[in-house]
Amino acid sequence: MDLFEKCKGFYSDPKVAERYGYPTNPRTAQAMGLFPYFIPIEHAEGTEVFIQGKKYIMIGSNNYVGLTNHPKVKEAAVEAVKKYGTSCTGSRFLNGTLDLHIELEERLAKYVGLEAALVFSTGFQVNLGTIPAIVDRNDIIVTDREVHASIIDGVRMAKVLKNAQIRTYKHNDMADLEAVLASLPAEPAKLVIVDGVFSMGGDIAKLPEIIPLCKKYGARFMSDDAHAIGVIGGGRGTGWHFGVQQDVDLVMGTFSKSLASVGGFIAGPKEAVHFIQMFARPFMFSASLPPSNVATVLACLDVLEAEPERVERVNAIAARVRQELRGMGYNIGETETPIIPIIIGDMMKALEAWKIFFEAGIYTNVALPPSVPPELSLLRTSYMATHTDAQVDRVLEVFKKVKDLVHVGE
Repeated sequence: MDLFEKCKGFYSDPKVAERYGYPTNPRTAQAMGLFPYFIPIEHAEGTEVFIQGKKYIMIGSNNYVGLTNHPKVKEAAVEAVKKYGTSCTGSRFLNGTLDLHIELEERLAKYVGLEAALVFSTGFQVNLGTIPAIVDRNDIIVTDREVHASIIDGVRMAKVLKNAQIRTYKHNDMADLEAVLASLPAEPAKLVIVDGVFSMGGDIAKLPEIIPLCKKYGARFMSDDAHAIGVIGGGRGTGWHFGVQQDVDLVMGTFSKSLASVGGFIAGPKEAVHFIQMFARPFMFSASLPPSNVATVLACLDVLEAEPERVERVNAIAARVRQELRGMGYNIGETETPIIPIIIGDMMKALEAWKIFFEAGIYTNVALPPSVPPELSLLRTSYMATHTDAQVDRVLEVFKKVKDLVHVGE
């Protein structure tokens, strides 16, 4: 078979699409006007975007505290370009370390309350590099079954490179986690990894229960706080939310959500972070984060520290939306954050709901197989501190319309 044969079949043969986890042909969805991906945005103003000249209220962004258009943040990016240029054109090991990178790493470590931090060029690279670097041959990695794809791929890489053993436990099920940990031998070393805030469900990992189990069974603990930084714990993440940050071994974070940039970091004990710095291949062999992106994150940290009301505002909006959606009969799962899923179950109903939102001027996201199980097809909505009350009112009006038209939740 020719290598590219499957590429043709993906669009013409339903069996090929099904083999790769897609329950329907993408071209069929496009022909029906139900293809919600790769829509080009012409102009963005945070809570509003423009597509083909039409204005949409954005409830599909991870810009939780609304900093992408903050004047101080934009000014910092521009000034960094003027001083350093547009790129470092090299790895951090070579010519790619600026004084800005060091400053940001020190600021991040202080912000999350750990000894040291290391900045990567993307958030995905943090997990892809950190997990294989920190585990040794035959070590055991335990993850929640609903962790992000970057954790999954980092774990897979650890299995390939280090022959790491992989175990999973039922989502947020502490009894199952303990059963898994209890079944493991005392040796080799063990690492438990969770999403602090789960990126699709918006629910929060149970750190007050997970950490004691890790201590009981001799495992280290890593929290992926990509969707927790800027959102919970006063903006400082999941450990701060529960008051247990001193017992979190490693914290991962990204810049592409609340910190209005691109990139990510790992934070933890100095020795562990330095070890990761020397052995994480995606860090070692990637060009370093451009100066404008670094300056953006530094400015965002300044704003978050100066304006804590942004974190309070986004959570107040989320609390209102959660209450009203539950009152309408929507299934929004166990979310406690500004990530609010509308769990529909049926893929076509999810696409129809998306289209009604889109035609009504509301931009949201759809999660379909293979990113979620077929029975959990959903709309992934998310909210910003900068949404106005009038915008939230309008969004809730459309929710009522969608409920009536596609019978969501019935």
